[in-house]
Amino acid sequence: MHIAQSAQVAESASIADSCKIWDLAQVRELADLGSNCIIGRGAYIGSGVTVGANSKIQNDALIYEPAILGHGVFIGPAVVLTNDTYPRAINPDGSQKSATDWTPTGVTIGDGAAIGARAVCVAPVRIGRWATVAAGSVVTKDVSDFALVAGVPARRIGWVGKAGHPLTQVDDVWVCPQTGEKYQESENGLTEAYE
Repeated sequence: MHIAQSAQVAESASIADSCKIWDLAQVRELADLGSNCIIGRGAYIGSGVTVGANSKIQNDALIYEPAILGHGVFIGPAVVLTNDTYPRAINPDGSQKSATDWTPTGVTIGDGAAIGARAVCVAPVRIGRWATVAAGSVVTKDVSDFALVAGVPARRIGWVGKAGHPLTQVDDVWVCPQTGEKYQESENGLTEAYE
């Protein structure tokens, strides 16, 4: 395990031995980082956040609780996963809000998904397995497995395979140009094609 001297890691956080946590990162109480996770410079991992094995969270990303990240998730630089559906600093009576005045809602990200630099995922949303969110996008609705989404608000503009490359449609299947893997589209989204 490597934890930079300037990083702040709560004693109650569960950090696998093979993780790397770089300068000025903060990992809060009860966060759970699986094996081989890399937490970039200045990243924030909120209380109780779960990060699956082999995930990479790049510099200055903000992962607010109660986010759940699957295995092999990529979080680009300065990505934000929000946790307050109706944000306010004060209550209707003018008193300052405290932790008991709201219920955090989280973002869930499936295995292998990638969130591009400076994207914002507005809770509560689910990003599907192997999906890709383009840099600078604002995600306000759930994203299907293998979907490629972009824009503000984010909309599906295509499909991606496990290698992250946009898929090409060949007859009734979608094909990865890098691996040759095939996928089938249905009304429920995209699934791997097993021959």
